[in-house]
Amino acid sequence: MKKTKKAIALMLAGTVMAGCFVGCDLVTKDSNKDLAQVIATVDITRSEEFAEGGMYAEYKDVIGEVEISKRDMIAYYQDVGYSYQQNYNLSYKEAFDWVCQSLVIRQLDVQYTMAYLLKEKVEDSEGNAFTVEGYKAAVAAGKENGNELAGISYFLDGDEEAKALYSTRRLFNNTLDSNEPDYINKKEDESETSKTERTLPTGVDTANSDYFDTDYRVYTAVGGNTLANCGSYEAVEGSTATSRKNAYTDFLGTLRRNNLLQDGENTNDIESLSYFKYELKSAYESALISKLTDEFEKKAEDKLSEEYMVEYYNTLYNKQAASFAADKTNFESKLDSISDSTFLLTAPEANYGYVINILLPFSTVQSAEVGKLQGDYGDPNGNSFKQRASILEKIKATDQRGAWFTGEKDHSYQGEGYTGGDAARKYLFFEDSLQADDNSKYESLKNYRGKYTYNGSVHYDEKTKKYTLSPNKIDIDGFIDEMEGYLADEGLTTSTDVEKGSTRNYFAQNDYYKADGDVDYSKFIYYQGKVALDGFDANRMFVKDTQENKALSVINELSFAYNTDTAGLNTYLGYSVILGKTKFVSEFEYAAQIACQNGAGSYVVVPSDFGWHIIYCTFSFTGNGSGEIRPFIYDHSKIDEEGSFSYQFYEALKTNFVNDFNSNRQKMIANVYNECKTVYEDRYADLARLDT
Repeated sequence: MKKTKKAIALMLAGTVMAGCFVGCDLVTKDSNKDLAQVIATVDITRSEEFAEGGMYAEYKDVIGEVEISKRDMIAYYQDVGYSYQQNYNLSYKEAFDWVCQSLVIRQLDVQYTMAYLLKEKVEDSEGNAFTVEGYKAAVAAGKENGNELAGISYFLDGDEEAKALYSTRRLFNNTLDSNEPDYINKKEDESETSKTERTLPTGVDTANSDYFDTDYRVYTAVGGNTLANCGSYEAVEGSTATSRKNAYTDFLGTLRRNNLLQDGENTNDIESLSYFKYELKSAYESALISKLTDEFEKKAEDKLSEEYMVEYYNTLYNKQAASFAADKTNFESKLDSISDSTFLLTAPEANYGYVINILLPFSTVQSAEVGKLQGDYGDPNGNSFKQRASILEKIKATDQRGAWFTGEKDHSYQGEGYTGGDAARKYLFFEDSLQADDNSKYESLKNYRGKYTYNGSVHYDEKTKKYTLSPNKIDIDGFIDEMEGYLADEGLTTSTDVEKGSTRNYFAQNDYYKADGDVDYSKFIYYQGKVALDGFDANRMFVKDTQENKALSVINELSFAYNTDTAGLNTYLGYSVILGKTKFVSEFEYAAQIACQNGAGSYVVVPSDFGWHIIYCTFSFTGNGSGEIRPFIYDHSKIDEEGSFSYQFYEALKTNFVNDFNSNRQKMIANVYNECKTVYEDRYADLARLDT
């Protein structure tokens, strides 16, 4: 079974500890008795479905009443409720009512999931069906061994339990990580304000939901707990044993002030704390509920036969074709919504497309000069194209990735990559994300080739732990050489339609007009070429290591390296390009439309009052020779090829099915089991009155 899409997994998981435990004090008196009060009970066996003759009647003795305490409420508020309150500007009453409702729904979900897994005779990892007898035996054994999670554990395999423990440990480390910088001594020149940032590619350091490390521990630096014995945990920059102890002490203080740390608990062992056990139970419950996702996926896959998928694809194609033919604005309004789950299967006519724009800008001084230009001599329209050209010739671009060395995290590593002939260039970025696989700590980084070395000199001082960076300054020809050299290094061939402007004395030209006096924007093309993507297949643009994806990934990486048009970073395919008049500046508009006319892999270099634009066409709608514009073809045999159109199309529809199953489940729980809860609002009324 393929991985569930993360959005669904999070939605079904229920409680998710935020990892940024808030420091507000909710309890003003030491009252364990008060916090032990039950503020709600949940028992779905009260419903008719568990009565004699009901569909779940034989499981009534298995599922019993669950009590939710006031301490649970405060813990959940600290985890999630506080952020929810701030985001939606809620009063304390509204916030704690939401917390109560969330905890109740979670337990209804847990109980329903248990009943469902038993009734449907779902099998464990060894192929044995879950049974009432097996569950009772597991609970009995758990009670003898003091295992409070035995009932839930019965439905989880060893890996699922290990992942739950790993995720809980990570959440506590994340919380301490967020507190620790307050206790790290910074030198004056290392203040937060001195940090510069550079946009990171989407997906960098994204945790792999299937990964777990059994040696991973929560780093507290107390009771013999050292960084060395915490497995794959990575300490925050500047961390010391003292700063970590202080962060942990601060965390314990918040627990203590809110009665989440009880007298006699061994604070030297964080995993023995009742609050850790609370979070671990929550993680186990999330793992249990996620089993329902697995079952819904199976149900979805049963429905998504090849016949069904082909019919669905053809229906969607015909619907879009009719809509776009009737009014092409229907299509243009959807261009920017394309994603791996939202599809445009056709277009009203060819040459619509997408481009990546890499902007090499004028310097501040040069930009001011351009702004002051009055117009070329004899130009009847007052345009200053010739004078601007002389300034364009002086533009020097630099690699913008210096902040990836010196920002919040050092993302660099030394490795082999494209160097432009400079052997001293040896720094690359995002090693963990680029070399990831299914068993890695991080998800694999998509559409970023990752082999373009930092273009400049790098010196790292081991004593001061600082970098000294000197980016190389390159003109427009130098950038083109870097781009085409990197493409060639990745086994891609480029061809030239228009020679470099410096070759044909671009900067000395005088005529920028047509015979009728209109501006001739073809005169602004400095350079034009194309990556030879023989038999370009739009269905494989996102399949790693295909020629289509190599080219996209190379240009995307160069955009992160040089582009100062940061709005263009992390877009799906780049800026959408329509036919006719656009909102783009005229030079860019003309060149982008030319690139899309020439198809995927085409690139055009033009100037504007912003600087040089290197415009690369990632994809354009073209005909297939039969009168149709149908670049994407559904092939059921390709649904396991990650990144392919068929994979994305299938996964998107499966996601919709799973969402529908889950939505129906939530509605059913609300309607059928709504009376299976009892809430005692008066027992948390003091928390609801914190506003007053």
